[in-house]
Amino acid sequence: MTTEPGQVYLVDLGIAAKTRPMLVVSRRDEDAPRALAVCAPITTSTRDSEYEVSIGKPKFLHETSYVNVQGMQAIQHHELKRMIGRLPDANLQKVKGVIEWLFDIDAKK
Repeated sequence: MTTEPGQVYLVDLGIAAKTRPMLVVSRRDEDAPRALAVCAPITTSTRDSEYEVSIGKPKFLHETSYVNVQGMQAIQHHELKRMIGRLPDANLQKVKGVIEWLFDIDAKK
């Protein structure tokens, strides 16, 4: 399995026996040494934090939602239950910008 940035999967994180949408933020890598994808959770609640990116209400989600980059984690490919959609490129670029801010990365240097 190869994942791509912007894909949204349902993932069972073992919390309250429910699945959560997770956004793949790691790069596409067909030769990765491990079957992992770095993902950020998508939530419908916000704390109005700089760690959250509003993504509106994509067709594949039921409510206005937010990507919480502070909650990023590596997910094993077998835990990615089902791809439910793909985030529009403009929203993905916003998420990447917040990830750069989170890690204090200046991509322009």
